[in-house]
Amino acid sequence: MYQETNIRSIVKGFSWRVLATTTTIIIVYLFFGRLDLAIAAGLIETVLKVALFWVHERAWIKIKWGKKKIEPFNLWFTGLPLSGKTTIADRVYAELQKLDIPLERIDSKDVRELIPDIGFSREERNRHMHRVGHLIKTLQNNSISTVASFVSPYRESRKAIREMVKNNIVVYVKADIETCKRRDTQGKYEKALRGEYQNFSGVNDVYEEPQHAEIVIDTDKTSVDESVKIIVSYIKKNSIK
Repeated sequence: MYQETNIRSIVKGFSWRVLATTTTIIIVYLFFGRLDLAIAAGLIETVLKVALFWVHERAWIKIKWGKKKIEPFNLWFTGLPLSGKTTIADRVYAELQKLDIPLERIDSKDVRELIPDIGFSREERNRHMHRVGHLIKTLQNNSISTVASFVSPYRESRKAIREMVKNNIVVYVKADIETCKRRDTQGKYEKALRGEYQNFSGVNDVYEEPQHAEIVIDTDKTSVDESVKIIVSYIKKNSIK
């Protein structure tokens, strides 16, 4: 979160006083008809009230009453490869950044580049999800929310994430496998069908659909723009009040 600095408070004080002092000078001049008296009154008032404004602002920063902490949340995008989860997650992240909250983006591709020898067996993927869960938990301990996108094909690993992190919101990005194949410009599905890729979700490995997702987005029926609106609205209603 952001804290008001002394310089910002002072600048705010001066900008307000320019407006307020001009008003004071005009009022004094209208009542007494003396410009010198009006200017003197305006200058004295400016110096005193800028100082009082600064003291007032700094005092309220220290008062906790009336402040509400935004608890960190985790948006967990799951779905078949090429279902559209990364595209939607990127757009949602961009929209949520406009709300000026501490936020980080985590994508499976970026994490695997950092840890290249993870593997894709069920055991390796589940172990990998625990690593990701610990990362999100650490960020949340520092009041940072996350937007994460992972195929995460197994129910037990998604359950582990839900148990490890706070305010976990599962977004199931649903798409027919034929649709995913049409979106595949890199030929990953074809390679999996030929046996070049093993443990490829939806081809030679299972994808277990979420049974308790907070949000379900069917990308065969819902556009990216509509999907983003649905998810951001959910976050504003349930996590940022």
